[in-house]
Amino acid sequence: MNRPLARLLAGLLALGVLGAGGCASVPSESQVTPLKKISEGQGPALPPGPGDETNPLDLVRGFVNASGSSENRHAAARRFLTADAQNWDDNASLTVLAEQFDTVYAHPPGENRAVVRLRGQQLGRITANGSFAPAEAPVELDVAVSREDGQWRIDGPPSGTVVRLGDVRSNYKKVRLYFVDPIRHSPVADLRHLALSPARSLPARVVEQLLGGPSDALSGAAVSAIPRAVRLRSNVATSPDGTLIVDLTELGNLDEGQRWLLAAQIVLSVAEVNVSRVRLLDDGAPLLAKEPVLSRETFADLENADDPRPDIPGLVVVAGKARPLMGTELGAPLGAAPGVAGLDLAGAIMSPDGQQVAVVNRQGGRSLLVGKLGGPLGGTGVQGVALSRPSWSPTGGELWCVRNTDTVVRLTFDGAKHPMRAPLDASSLTALGPITDLRLSRDGLRVAAIASGRLVVGALARSTDGGAVVRNVRMLHAGQLTNLITVDWRAADQLAVAGRAAQNAVAMVSVDGLDLSPVPTNNLTPPLTSIASSPGRPLLVTDQNGLWSFGADDLGTWRQLSPGAGVIAGYPG
Repeated sequence: MNRPLARLLAGLLALGVLGAGGCASVPSESQVTPLKKISEGQGPALPPGPGDETNPLDLVRGFVNASGSSENRHAAARRFLTADAQNWDDNASLTVLAEQFDTVYAHPPGENRAVVRLRGQQLGRITANGSFAPAEAPVELDVAVSREDGQWRIDGPPSGTVVRLGDVRSNYKKVRLYFVDPIRHSPVADLRHLALSPARSLPARVVEQLLGGPSDALSGAAVSAIPRAVRLRSNVATSPDGTLIVDLTELGNLDEGQRWLLAAQIVLSVAEVNVSRVRLLDDGAPLLAKEPVLSRETFADLENADDPRPDIPGLVVVAGKARPLMGTELGAPLGAAPGVAGLDLAGAIMSPDGQQVAVVNRQGGRSLLVGKLGGPLGGTGVQGVALSRPSWSPTGGELWCVRNTDTVVRLTFDGAKHPMRAPLDASSLTALGPITDLRLSRDGLRVAAIASGRLVVGALARSTDGGAVVRNVRMLHAGQLTNLITVDWRAADQLAVAGRAAQNAVAMVSVDGLDLSPVPTNNLTPPLTSIASSPGRPLLVTDQNGLWSFGADDLGTWRQLSPGAGVIAGYPG
């Protein structure tokens, strides 16, 4: 066993008592140098303020456009305010607005006063900890304006900031903060959106957000290896050689394994803002005595634990028979394998470790079978008029499936690999309507599903007694993504969806719902019926004419892998 994993295992049992709180190799020693505080620094040039002859409608529009820049407490937006309105609380909230919005008069304007109504579509809010909470709804805000020194200025700004989606993308950085799966003790990414300016304070802000614990989306599912009482002993700073200095205090009595997990959380998180070297201190002394300077590569084994193995093939079901898929090459049907011969398959998925395969047999109704590839497949007791394609947990220790679109089934395996029903509360999912597809994330702590034709995501909370609950369920882009059929995980923080509608027939969606990116559909013939996605592998979809591939080698267009309707593909997991 390598040294990082040995250290990790040393503290696994103790992790459960911790609260949910708050790159090249580097030399193990370096000369101590004076610290340089990470300060505000020079930000980008501010957007222009209002012109001398700006009318009330354009004034409010300009105010919204300028609010995208958070530099110096939204100094650009404050140029649109009267002197008396400079106490505007810009930090009260951050509403994300769709690109197109209107400004109209709420009633006929006077000579020196007017009320401008801002009308648009709210996509959601970015909370104080930088997480995005989707909340699609029409929005109308009345903004009072008046003449000051002969020029129109805003004297009744809305509480908080209203920022267009495009300006969020331009002025905020998407950052993965890392927390911990309390059962598997592996890193779990939690998306945050932090203002780019001032850039030099980004590492300090990342550390501060880590101390605050997981976002609401992962509340109750992920935990932090950083105890609740921990705080910064001094400002996060950087030494002249570029090493980030993080000095913590009140850590308590942590063993080496717990310290290793804590260090992994901080180092992997600040690496997201281009920090390559970190010195972690506990009341001024090295947090890890044998590793005074850390980098992302220090925790490579831990970070990459859930990466799919490239040697395990995908499986494609053509005319009821499973065929292996490596890259874009289809192998011969597996129809001669024991337990597979004579079956009429409607789907087949390998476990992430390649040790087992789960299939849906459609002879005499649908039934879920599982076993070793090349060996006999046994029944699981899961049968129904309809069964979704199965989904494996990262370890291969759990298998999920949706029966008759209204019952989510969770199977676990004993020491002899016999499947058995396991406790699961998925009522927050099934309450949203018929479920046509469901996929466990590759880090095992989230679930994505298509319910009533719309995309929903939730967190998966597992208990030490073997139970599981799907919680914090959210619907993503309900207004834009409709008539969906299928979903899969492109990465730990990104989903791929496909459906019946010509618009957004194939799309990529961030797990928090902020980003939506349609994928070109040239050569495809909607409606689409299946999608398969995995990191580093081509995107696969099935349309009316067969199975198609879209990857780096396909030159921006879809390439047919297998003709015929009803072809179903699935990558391991």
